[in-house]
Parts: sequence; C-alpha cells; structure tokens
Amino acid sequence: MTVRRLSKRCLSLVLVGLIGCGGISLARAEGPALRADMIQALQSMQSQLESGDDAAVASRAADSASRLEGGNAADRWARALFLQLAASANARQGHDLQAAEQLAEARRIDDVPDARRLSWLLQEARLRLSGGQTRQGADLLTRWVERSGGDDASRWLLVQARASLEEWSAAANSLDRLRASGTEGWSQSQRQLASTVYQQAGRFDDALTLLGDDASSPGVWRRAAGLAQQAGDDGRAAAIWESGWRRGVLTSDDDLVQLARLHIAGGTPARAAEHLEDWLDSGRLDSGGANLRLIAQAWTAARDHGRALSAWKTLAEKSGRAEDWQQLAELAYGWGEWQTTRDALSRLREAGGEISGRDWLLQGIASLQLGDREAARNAFQQARTAGVEQAQQWLDSLGSA
Repeated sequence: MTVRRLSKRCLSLVLVGLIGCGGISLARAEGPALRADMIQALQSMQSQLESGDDAAVASRAADSASRLEGGNAADRWARALFLQLAASANARQGHDLQAAEQLAEARRIDDVPDARRLSWLLQEARLRLSGGQTRQGADLLTRWVERSGGDDASRWLLVQARASLEEWSAAANSLDRLRASGTEGWSQSQRQLASTVYQQAGRFDDALTLLGDDASSPGVWRRAAGLAQQAGDDGRAAAIWESGWRRGVLTSDDDLVQLARLHIAGGTPARAAEHLEDWLDSGRLDSGGANLRLIAQAWTAARDHGRALSAWKTLAEKSGRAEDWQQLAELAYGWGEWQTTRDALSRLREAGGEISGRDWLLQGIASLQLGDREAARNAFQQARTAGVEQAQQWLDSLGSA
C-alpha cells in the first residue's frame, strides 16, 4: 500500500465549537469574568458566523483581539476567545494555516484555562496537517495525545502523519497503542496502513498478523511477502513464502516456482535448488526447460561448482540450445574446469551455435591447461583469424610464428 499524503478529506477536520461546546456560558465559567460588552460582542460574532458571514467575522474578531493586547486578565481571556472566533472563520474559508497561527497565538496567552488550551492544541494540529505543515502538525498532535491520552481517531491521524513523513518507528509506536484495545473494528484500509507501517519499521511479524485473520488464505501470505519485497527485503519475503508453503497454503506450481525465485533473490539459492530438485524428483513440478534452468541458476548463485555445472549440462542436453552450452562453457572456464570448458564448446559447435573468437580463445586456454598443446595451437590460430589480439601472445608462448 502507498501511504497517502494528508489532505482535508483524510483528516476529516471537524471544527470544535466557536466559543466552546457550551457557548458563552461555558466561556464565562472557564476563565476570568468578562465585561458585558465583551460578552455581547462575542455573542454577536458567533451568531454572525453561524449565519455564514465568515469573512466579516474573521476580520472583525481579529481586530477585536488586536485591540485587547496587553490588557488585564479578563481582557486577555476575551482576546483569546476572539482569536478562536477568527480562527474558526478562517478555517471555514479554507485558510487553514492562518487559522492555525491564530490558535497558536491564543494558546500562548496567559490566563487561558488548561482545558481550553488543550482543545486548541488539537485544533491547531489538525489545521496544520490540513494546510500541509505535516511535521509541525504531527508534533503538535503528539503533544496533544501525550497530554490528553488521545482517542482512536487522533491516533490514526497521527499514524497517517508519521507515515507520510516516513517516520516509521514513531508511527509504529502509535499503532501499538491502538492495537492494545483490539483490532476487530479496524477497516481494511486501516489494516493495510498498519501493515505498511510495521513492514517499513522492520516489524514483519506484526505486519503479517494485520493482513488478515484467515491464515489459510493464499492472498494473505502473498501480500505479506509483497510488502517485504517492497521494503527491499527479499530474504524476509522468501521466509514468509516458505512459511505459507509449509502450512499448505501456497502450493500451486506458480507458488512453488515463486518460492524458488525468492530464495535466489533473498540470498538462499541453495535452498531454492534443493526445493526444485525435490519437486522435480517427486513429480510435483515438470522437468521442462524453465524449471531446469531455474535449478541451474540457483546452483550457480550458490557457487556450488559441481552441481551448477551438472545442472547446466543437464539443461543443455535437454534443450539442445547453443546458448545453454555457451553458458556452461563460460562458467566452467571461470571456475577453472578445463575439460568441461572444452567439452561444452565442442557441443556448442555441434548445436550449430556461432563460434566467436573468444570461444576459440577459451578452447585454446582450456586445451593448454589440459596439456594438449596441438589442440591449443589450432584454437589460438582460429582466434587470431577471428581478430582476437591476445591469441598471438598465446601462440608466441607456444613457440609458434
């Protein structure tokens, strides 16, 4: 799953009450006593905002807050409430960052009750996230969660924010708190997000458990391995796929071949080759060229010289393809298996493959290593004719003109 960038839609921002859930009465009960004219002004602006006159309220409330700067405790409390009204009006117009700054200013005012300051902290966090200030919003939301204890909605928002920032460990820590109360009610998209977070944090077992409750579903295991691959951990993907195979879930021919490929990519190619040979011997997989080639590639990746050369020879004899004899010759030469090199090049010619100057050079070197100087001289002469400059040096070493 690709983590979505935060947006207004995914934040589902809900503006908290304009003065508070209890309106002016609650505001009067929370902070210092307000003058009658202050209460009247606040009520007037709240009614104006409820009627949809957002722009007028944003301007009027900001002006009122500015005039009260530096006053007494009641003035400071009223100023904070005017700032919240301005923030609410700006947020309704989509001016999220301007609203966030006004709430930040309101939170810094002395005499603001702790409960109101905490409420504004949450609103500011959401506004900054909605306005694209993801890191600032995530940090503020973290502070709110730590101080208030948080709720599921805010924790999911925090997980999304940290994931957007690719701060996987922090996102995983928030998920741990959500999991503590159970995962039964999680939606599929939440499970996918959680699995992505745990995967990126390196917690693959946690990621696997969240992909689905049905351990007998092949899709669950395939998605888990896919997450590991996306994270660049082919070894872990192979281990997950192996577990699914051992549980009797991933058993199709394609599943078996994919398990072998994952083992090769994940650094356990010998395991891939052993699996493939067992499946071919038991008839579970057919002995067609594709599977034989995969065995040869696996033993080659494992650098098991004897088994790799034997596997390539078996493949080449079955396929009759010049390319397979060429591959066998190249490997044998690289590993110093001179007789196999010479034999493979001979079979390459028999298969009608194109013999390059390099092929003649390799045959000459292999023949020389085997003590067959005459065959070596002939091969080097063919290589020289084909334009291989090194061939003359080898001929000179043999005392030939």
